[in-house]
Amino acid sequence: MLKIAYVGFGKSTNRYHLPYIQQRLDKFDVTRIYAPTLGKRPLDQAALEASGTRFTSDFTDILNDDALDLVVVVTPAPTHYQLVKQLLLAGQNVLVDKPMVTTIAELDDLLQIAKAQHCFLMPFQNRRFDSDYLTLQHVLQAGYVGRPVELELHMDHYRPTAGQLTGEQIDGTWYGHGVHLVDQIVGLFGRPEAATYDLRATRLTQATIEDQFEVNLHYANAFKATVQSTELAVTPYPKWRLVGTQGTFIKTTVDQQENDLKAGIMPGMAGFGLDAPQAYGHVTYYNQSGDRIEKDLPSIQGDYGRVYDNVYDVLVNGQTQLVTDEQMQTTIEILSRAFDEKGPHTEQLN
Repeated sequence: MLKIAYVGFGKSTNRYHLPYIQQRLDKFDVTRIYAPTLGKRPLDQAALEASGTRFTSDFTDILNDDALDLVVVVTPAPTHYQLVKQLLLAGQNVLVDKPMVTTIAELDDLLQIAKAQHCFLMPFQNRRFDSDYLTLQHVLQAGYVGRPVELELHMDHYRPTAGQLTGEQIDGTWYGHGVHLVDQIVGLFGRPEAATYDLRATRLTQATIEDQFEVNLHYANAFKATVQSTELAVTPYPKWRLVGTQGTFIKTTVDQQENDLKAGIMPGMAGFGLDAPQAYGHVTYYNQSGDRIEKDLPSIQGDYGRVYDNVYDVLVNGQTQLVTDEQMQTTIEILSRAFDEKGPHTEQLN
């Protein structure tokens, strides 16, 4: 059993991490939690303390705990780099919430320290286990649409009054939402040859931080993947739209895990994370006989806890980690190079 600690005890820790750990108590023991201010979530804290978890407001307690097998950093994004660096230098294995860093130089620094210290380091890319992503992956592997030509991936909301006037590069929508979308594309197709960027502030047009983006990732064989997000979509685009030489796949709705977690429906409960049949993706394609086929594809059930399954397999069984160093570097490079110049522009990545 791996002894783990959490750095941060806010919404994300309690919503996206601990509910999945509760389904894996044969593999993980939450022994410590660091929170700068204790008592902000008294009921959650009391429940964990009753099961043996020790809370602290002193970060050095985590740094100096040689009994820990893994530290999970779930704090605001601008704090990640310095916290993770301190943990790695202390010899701790680290799983860190997204985005891990702002620049490729920061990432390279952390990777070099992790290698020198023989430590595990990986971002918590839980959306590799979205049901819609897993279903799209199946469509590609099954060859329904033939050779992929164009893929659109959206993360749209309607939050018209939540615009932010100023902030750092890592605080914008591109890093906040784009890190998931880019990682999903890189996980499927690897490193693109070039990227074309269009980042804009649309709710507060005088803002210095973007809240909308459209980024095209260009690959060999005439393939293009577009990742896009807006906070002004009363009616959102389909989540996925894949066009190939033999067919098209469309998945309109998003994975249901987040909605269920917000509603208090937890992993392990009946129906958790399951799509209703009307939310299934739809594929239209031509088979080898030239027949036009249309059918709904039941969604493959997602499970964010599979990130932890991978961490366990890496640390205990020596298996390959879910997000490789090269994938981390590609994702952070794509994110950071959006700011090489202002306005729409293209960057060669090879």
